[in-house]
Amino acid sequence: MATDQSYKKSIETAINNPKLSKALHLFGDAYLIARENAYSGLNFDAMRQELAAIKDDVRIRRKELLAEFIKNAEAAGSIVFVAKDVKEANDYVIKLAEKKGAKLIAKSKSMVSEEAHFNKAMEKAGIRASETDLGEWIVQLAGQRPSHMVMPAIHMFKEEVAELFGKEVGKTLNPEIKTLVDVARERLRQEYFNADIGLTGANFLIANTGGIGLVTNEGNARLCATLPDTHVVFAAIHKLLPTVEDAIKLTRLLPRNATGQLLTSYVTWIKGTVPCDGKTKEQHIVLIDGGREALYESKACQDALRCIQCGACANVCPVYQTVGGHVFGSIYISAIGIILTAFYEGLDKAKELTRACIGCRSCTAVCPSNIDLEEIILHLRTQVTSEYGMGVIKNVAFKAVMKNRGLFHSMVKAASKLQRPVTHPSRTGDEKRVIRHLPMHFMDRDFTQWRDLPSVAETSFRDQFPNIRQSVSDPKYTVGFFVGCGADFVYPEVGTSLIKVLNALNVDVVFPQKQNCCGIPALYSGDTETGVYLAKQNVEAFTEAKVDYIISICPTCTMAIKRDFVERLADHPGWSAKALALSDKTMDASAFLENVLGASEKLGNLSGNGSVTYHDSCHLKRGNNVFKEPRALLGASGYEISEMKNSDRCCGFGGTYSFLSHPQISKQITHDKVEAIQNVNVKTVAMDCPGCMIMLKGAMGKANPNIRCAHTVELMAEALDKK
Repeated sequence: MATDQSYKKSIETAINNPKLSKALHLFGDAYLIARENAYSGLNFDAMRQELAAIKDDVRIRRKELLAEFIKNAEAAGSIVFVAKDVKEANDYVIKLAEKKGAKLIAKSKSMVSEEAHFNKAMEKAGIRASETDLGEWIVQLAGQRPSHMVMPAIHMFKEEVAELFGKEVGKTLNPEIKTLVDVARERLRQEYFNADIGLTGANFLIANTGGIGLVTNEGNARLCATLPDTHVVFAAIHKLLPTVEDAIKLTRLLPRNATGQLLTSYVTWIKGTVPCDGKTKEQHIVLIDGGREALYESKACQDALRCIQCGACANVCPVYQTVGGHVFGSIYISAIGIILTAFYEGLDKAKELTRACIGCRSCTAVCPSNIDLEEIILHLRTQVTSEYGMGVIKNVAFKAVMKNRGLFHSMVKAASKLQRPVTHPSRTGDEKRVIRHLPMHFMDRDFTQWRDLPSVAETSFRDQFPNIRQSVSDPKYTVGFFVGCGADFVYPEVGTSLIKVLNALNVDVVFPQKQNCCGIPALYSGDTETGVYLAKQNVEAFTEAKVDYIISICPTCTMAIKRDFVERLADHPGWSAKALALSDKTMDASAFLENVLGASEKLGNLSGNGSVTYHDSCHLKRGNNVFKEPRALLGASGYEISEMKNSDRCCGFGGTYSFLSHPQISKQITHDKVEAIQNVNVKTVAMDCPGCMIMLKGAMGKANPNIRCAHTVELMAEALDKK
């Protein structure tokens, strides 16, 4: 990403290419099914924890393992060169080629060679580097770079490929897969025989043997490694593994996670030099640091080097599926690409990319190395904010307004009165007023052309609470209610519904008035200072309350208390122990109702309330591991659940993402969710997040106002009223 302007332009170009998004969505949907089938009968979580432990051991012992690998590789006849950066690595190969008079290098797929801009470096030196992987050859002919780590040409259609191949062979070709594959096979086969040098990457560098491992689907790596007289291994130092047994454990995860295959077509093990037409073959192993040692030393980001480059974080990313890899990443794409770009190319190259992440945690859920990719991106976003700022609007909103609880709440009250001229009755038939259009055209296009915006409630939940009568004579539990900004100021009816349900189950509710925003909007914008300040306010408020549990109807707020407060206050004496204590007794409302109170049994299995579909909020399912509980509660409340396609795909909200960061991307993601809801043919969609309610109520208001969006506890409260 050269400039902020070019980045924004690339987003617009991608969004204006609906065929691209459609293709990526089709692949993503098929991938999820194939991956699920591939892991059938296996414990994915246990497997990835084992892999994470192996890779962590490599990080700790990397210098020892590197020395062991070099010693064993050289003993087997290989020549090993350790390059501090990609330029040194390229220069080594150029000198080797010059020494041998080599003019053609046949290349197998190698992401580190993309990182090194290897082909251009060779071309400048008068050496032709020919890609032999089908996808890599396609993008080479197109003059592009890969848009995916495993499937480099996934962004291209067969018609485009036919045109490229036709120019290469000098005739018009039919865009049929078999025809195109036959052309590629014929053209590339001769390259192996003509090549002076063959170059491959390495999926594994085995320390105790000095050998390498290659995992491929086309077999071209074997030909590059064996046919030319000289084999160059171009690999990064983090590919080290202690033993072949460790590598085999990795191969159980890599193909399943990359493409949904049980096993890839070719797993190749090469150790040292091998005979070649009666001559001794040369093998040169070029090991590249290129920023990896710095990444290993970063406590906040070092887990990123557990990555095995399966590309799954792109396969499930709603942003990637909307705009593709040429926007959402540099050489490496999607979530892992943001992190690697920051360390390999510099933070300035990654500053816009850190803001491209919507924070849905899909990548973290499928990562085979158990990397919390979202958390690392948030850390980088903090660094970006520290160095480049976060903009005037967020600066004022977080630092000047949100920190000051009294000012914040006064401004919200004022907004509820000032908004009246631009609000209208909701078309969904409820009592809420909405903003259908904004007076400024440029804002209307991004904000309200495709969705209604909710109005601020005339009376916030915190102002309603003192007048709510609770008739619980001998409560089983007393819980503190963390309401969150969405339910407090936009949907206070969700809060009153929760109290009704809890009271019916013999639970008393207290509401600490000193509570404030959970701080996630500030933290997700890179403003750690404000996040810490708000964490302290809330920890103080709920510590004073002395309750049995803390309950929230917003999964993002639940994550904030359970995870972020603990992490942000870990180095603050006097606060860390309090934060931990609150974390231990904080639960999402659905989890508390079902797992602590057993609400689905106590409701008495009501019936006749109709069909609903359920949207899994990102931070509820992937942040709090809550997804069965809401469905059980809805079922017990008399609702029949009709599952929508990809129920856990992001709704596109992402807090300020959909308003300030990337409303265009957000719009496309929300469109996908609206389509999935409409295809189920129900009148109600339930969810457990006020943020998702803001997004989906607004989008449905424009697309289909006959479909109601409601929080699970609202539907439960209504069912109780009918009982």
